[in-house]
Amino acid sequence: MKLPTLKFGDLAAKMPIIQGGMGVGISLSGLASAVANQGGVGVIATSMIGMRDPQRAKDPHAADIRALTEEIRTAREKMNDGLLGVNIMCALTNFADMVSTSIKENVDIVFSGAGLPLDLPKYAREASDNLKQEVRTKLVPIVSSGRAAKIISKKWLSKYGYLPDGFVVEGPKAGGHLGFKPEEIDNPDYQLEKIVSDVVETVKPFEDQHGRAIPVIAAGGVYSGEDIGKYLALGASGVQMGTRFVATEECDADIEFKQAYVNAKQEDVGIIKSPVGLPGRAIMNNFLNSVSDGLRKPKKCVHKCLHSCAEENSPYCIAQALVNAYKGKLKHGFAFAGANAYLVDKIVTVQELMTSLSEEFDRRWSSVEEFGRDLAKKK
Repeated sequence: MKLPTLKFGDLAAKMPIIQGGMGVGISLSGLASAVANQGGVGVIATSMIGMRDPQRAKDPHAADIRALTEEIRTAREKMNDGLLGVNIMCALTNFADMVSTSIKENVDIVFSGAGLPLDLPKYAREASDNLKQEVRTKLVPIVSSGRAAKIISKKWLSKYGYLPDGFVVEGPKAGGHLGFKPEEIDNPDYQLEKIVSDVVETVKPFEDQHGRAIPVIAAGGVYSGEDIGKYLALGASGVQMGTRFVATEECDADIEFKQAYVNAKQEDVGIIKSPVGLPGRAIMNNFLNSVSDGLRKPKKCVHKCLHSCAEENSPYCIAQALVNAYKGKLKHGFAFAGANAYLVDKIVTVQELMTSLSEEFDRRWSSVEEFGRDLAKKK
């Protein structure tokens, strides 16, 4: 049995796999285009995207716009298949600029989380109106509960007459900042299997009322082809994977960043308290140990990238720490990673990874009939 396609309205990816948007240089045009060329959805992350621009210190907003434009165009030049998405966190101080730039460059999908993107259609519509042309870009919020999906759907419909084109549902096993309280991370009631079913059930009335599908994408801890099948059987239309794509040759991060995943043991992957006030999952190292030991003192942030960063109380600038990590300087930074990062044992090409995921799915479900029986059991 082959993996199904993933459709967002009139757009379709041959494989139901979205490469997670990993900010501060981890997923740029190199990784995104490679995933798209294998039939998936490649995603460029906008957080600190202009960090290599020599003018960023003077004008960070303009630098980020220039960099995003360049990355989208470079990815398009390298692509011959698949879909191209952009991940834009609501918490970014330049959120509106990043949305506007993405629409202007006609990306296929804008993914947005790190808060509820209640006004995403407004910024997209303003950008579309300025272009004076029809834009096909789909808008897909990232949520962690059915309640959040319902709030967004009702708000978008009442204020903008727009129904989300899909939802990414991110569970507590994801890497990076988590949309859960510390006590919820290991709570069975908040695990991905449960919240995917919750969101699928939540969007069903909206689908029925408006006569179109709203694909639900499972994210956070998805590792294997068998995992993909498990979430498809729960009603998801596809999955989003971040950790698996870090340890690929095409990932845009430094080799030392990738090697941190390969070298990580299970006990090395832990939860940290981020300066932005949220728990996050990362690979523990000497830098994070020094933070825990109180050996780092508050520093003034020069990046001003997030609304939620309490810089006056922060022992370090998380943006700079992640820039250092992207460059391979892990003595002065750290790598965010999903709960299954310790399972990564080598660096492969994106093609090898996508092929292995498809083959794992095929081996687990040899026929449509067998998968249908599993689907019936799940329901």
